[in-house]
Amino acid sequence: MQALRLVPGDDLRGAIEAALRVHGAAFVVQGIGSLSVTRLRYAGMAQPAELHGDMEILTLAGSVSPDGAHLHMSVSDREGRVSGGHVAPGCIVRTTVELLFALLPAQAFSRELDPRTGYPELTIRPA
Repeated sequence: MQALRLVPGDDLRGAIEAALRVHGAAFVVQGIGSLSVTRLRYAGMAQPAELHGDMEILTLAGSVSPDGAHLHMSVSDREGRVSGGHVAPGCIVRTTVELLFALLPAQAFSRELDPRTGYPELTIRPA
């Protein structure tokens, strides 16, 4: 396991991908913190929604390969309304984000097009 803290102004997804790029396979086990800009792609939608204002990260999890990340997150606004979806680039850290990663050195992850879904999906191989 490995922990990481992001600071104000960091791009959440970009920082996660940069921190874990050198590892062949990793999972974000959990993340908490706050965002000033939140970009989530909701199920079945082509483009992410952009939410502005103070948001608290309630959950953050996903897989990370050298090809990129597949992250899901739920956030709440100042009135407690919850939104969730795929984490898109451009989520900006407000005060802090604290992350816990599971590194999987015996495996190698990649993302390959799955003709059944039309998306680059996780492929798992021995390292």
